[in-house]
Amino acid sequence: MNLNLLKFRIVELLAQHKKVTAVAELLELKQPTVTFHMKNLEKEFGVQLFESRAGKTYLTEAGEALRHYAHKINVLAQDAERVVKEFDQLERGSIRIGASYVPATYILPAILSSFAKRYPQIMISLVVKASPVIKDMLLNHEIDIGIMSTQPFQLPPLVSETICKDELVVIFSPQHSLAQHPELNPGLLSEVPFILHGLESSTRQLTDKWALTNGISLNAYLELDSLEAIKQSVMLGDSAAFISKLAVNKESGRGELEFRPIPHNLFKRNVYLVYNQERRQSALIVQFIQHLRQSSKKYPEL
Repeated sequence: MNLNLLKFRIVELLAQHKKVTAVAELLELKQPTVTFHMKNLEKEFGVQLFESRAGKTYLTEAGEALRHYAHKINVLAQDAERVVKEFDQLERGSIRIGASYVPATYILPAILSSFAKRYPQIMISLVVKASPVIKDMLLNHEIDIGIMSTQPFQLPPLVSETICKDELVVIFSPQHSLAQHPELNPGLLSEVPFILHGLESSTRQLTDKWALTNGISLNAYLELDSLEAIKQSVMLGDSAAFISKLAVNKESGRGELEFRPIPHNLFKRNVYLVYNQERRQSALIVQFIQHLRQSSKKYPEL
């Protein structure tokens, strides 16, 4: 490892473990070697970066500022090494994908499965988080690409490409009083018990915007982060919820749930492929993106 990169790695590991001995062990170095690099860093920057308290080593305020950039440098260095090694090689390598809940659950399984059959030596890791978290991970170079359901957005240096539409609908059980109405209105929805998504969810954000725009207050009694938990709760009770139409196609077809368009809904969202244009895309990432585009045309549910 390059000595300068090693110093930045030491800073990041010290922030995590707060023990010089632990850092030395992780880097397979002797403790005096780690201490030498720490002192050398302080000499180069001309400021104290580390301080010892109660047998542990902490970063000073200046050290914390350096750690912020050390993390970015370490991630970019690792990514550069990986991209170069994988360049024009599709026999091995890895892809790190971040996806929000709807595409991760209802779109990606079939796509990832078909890609894995075509390239069995490729390791694919999938992180499932809310859309705002996926955006942060892309900005911090923690994942290669993001696939998220959200409203249209502009957030340079992120570049987005629409994969498919993701319509939000109102769901309720076939026995619910709402099932008697061919069309709904905001007033009707304000009168029934409502289940909300978690605060970080893009669906929750759209729900709050919709309620504010229509001047109503939803009778929310439960907040859940799980799409499946929301569906099961709606099936068993007298409640309703906003949810992606992609998530309820099967239940609707089996007669377990009914849905209607959200009345007076001005907010649209899509499923996007998103990447950071500051990252160099390897041949492997390019191939996966092409596979994703082709697959989105073949699968009827997309």
